Amino acid sequence: MRIVLAGNPNVGKSTVFNALTGMHQKTGNWPGKTVGAARGSFTADGVRHELIDLPGTYSLTPHSEEERITSDYLRGSTYDAAIVVCDAGCLERNLILAAQIAGLCGRVLLCVNLCDEAKRRGIRLDLSELSRRLSIPVVGITARRRRDIRRLRQAVSLLAGQALRPEHYLLSTAQAVMVAETACAACVEKSPRAALIPGLADRLLTGKLTAFPVMLLLLGLIFYLTMRGANYPSELLSAFLLHLGDSLKGTVLTAGLPPVLCSVLFDGVWRTTAWVVGVMMPPMLIFFPLFTFLEDLGYLPRVVFNLDRCFQGARSCGKQALTICEGFGCNAVGVTGCRIIDSPRERLIAILTNSLIPCNGRLPTMMLMITMFLTVSPLGSAGILTAVIVLGIAVTLLLSRLLSATLLKGQPSSFVLELPPYRLPQPGRILVRSFLDRGIFVLGRAVTVAAPAGVVLWLMTHVTLGNVPLLTAASDFLDPLGRLMGLNGVILLAFVLSMPANEMCIPVIFMAYTATGILAAPADTAGLHNLLSQHGWTAVTAVNTVLFSLTHWPCLTTLLTIRKETGSLRWTLLAFWLPTAAGFCLCMLVNLFLRFVI
Repeated sequence: MRIVLAGNPNVGKSTVFNALTGMHQKTGNWPGKTVGAARGSFTADGVRHELIDLPGTYSLTPHSEEERITSDYLRGSTYDAAIVVCDAGCLERNLILAAQIAGLCGRVLLCVNLCDEAKRRGIRLDLSELSRRLSIPVVGITARRRRDIRRLRQAVSLLAGQALRPEHYLLSTAQAVMVAETACAACVEKSPRAALIPGLADRLLTGKLTAFPVMLLLLGLIFYLTMRGANYPSELLSAFLLHLGDSLKGTVLTAGLPPVLCSVLFDGVWRTTAWVVGVMMPPMLIFFPLFTFLEDLGYLPRVVFNLDRCFQGARSCGKQALTICEGFGCNAVGVTGCRIIDSPRERLIAILTNSLIPCNGRLPTMMLMITMFLTVSPLGSAGILTAVIVLGIAVTLLLSRLLSATLLKGQPSSFVLELPPYRLPQPGRILVRSFLDRGIFVLGRAVTVAAPAGVVLWLMTHVTLGNVPLLTAASDFLDPLGRLMGLNGVILLAFVLSMPANEMCIPVIFMAYTATGILAAPADTAGLHNLLSQHGWTAVTAVNTVLFSLTHWPCLTTLLTIRKETGSLRWTLLAFWLPTAAGFCLCMLVNLFLRFVI
């Protein structure tokens, strides 16, 4: 059979899809995560079935792009059966969609997920009575339990053997609401304690006086733990990889490989890649699990709720806050996530400003600058980095308001925001998701770009222009503009050359500062500080490097994603120049102020 998997947002559809097919669709405890249909297959009793995971929707009356995808597919495509996934904790709302799909499809299986959570919250369900009232089979599961997935496979096998139901009609939303209310009145019993603990937690996390302090505290705590735990492992890993490269180079030279080719491979490709891996991997292995913990806990939609008023003031959509959170991992992912915003105007605003939030490729550079030049205390470093992130959000709001008043005029739209239940995160799942789904993806992209970039860097340091290395000539050309921004030509050139991947910025700077054109990174933070200080770096230089890391052009991957999402070269170019202009102006103003004060 060809089976569609449908349901409200945030009911665990992707988890069910992964459990059945063995695939690895991204999962998360927040609505709007799935923005496109995914396909897979699974076997039940020796029979292979195709499974299509559709974006979440509340009814078959679409109000957003992902809801339109689901509605059009369910109404117009050819499929043999539908599995409707519901959340046992809020069944009445979920059954509205189930009742509508039951009228459209001849074979429907209702999969009531998260039964363990419902039980803990004092919610009791009579699934047999629910099946009788809806006239469709019902199975209650907890998707992360293998035995429950086996029961779901058995239910699919039974569904395949059933005759088609004769009804083929579509209930209106109002009619479906009546069906859901009647069924739940007879089949659902809730304890008074079901909403007690979530209510107390929301008073703290979304309260008028506590919401923003708690947000800043949690963000600062994540950065503190990342900085405190990443420095020493980064130094060890970088030193190990660089030493390994030197050993391999000696072995290869002894074997007779031409010295020039050896230099390209080990002084260019290996050292650049080793630096990227050494700098990026330890922070990622700390930051991503912590951020995933908050995501699984159900905190990210609360962030959207808290920031909604700010984005409404900028005449954009509060859901933009959710795409900002995704941008911390990768801005390209954040741009793709903008599909959850219904209004085309507000979706464009979110796309154009997403790169103002530092991705994982920029965070290590910012952390390094803060640690070396601004403070030696991990607590102080976390505080400064949190303030920088807040500045990035402020610039995002400012530019969103500017776009709303000029190129993308319009009033902010309203939207319905579902606050998902609080869920106890699973440590094993967090580690797997943060390391494999996020860490390996970002690291793989960085290494893929770092290897050819290492060749380019080697060529620029060895190819001369009038007896001057090309890297030096280019940095000298950019030096006047760099000085005006509180930087220098080398730093500005490093940002230009790191456009394929932001992780390349620091390697370019170090290679430019070495007389031999070889990336000779010092063994520890003190050595890095001495190297940069010898080339004129001060606290002012570090401050402006951090600010320009925050506000400059998106990486090449993000720009290509913007081109794909918007289908327009014009908007892609604007996405390049908007943060760049903000970065130039911000650095010039800060440099002028600091020079005057100091």
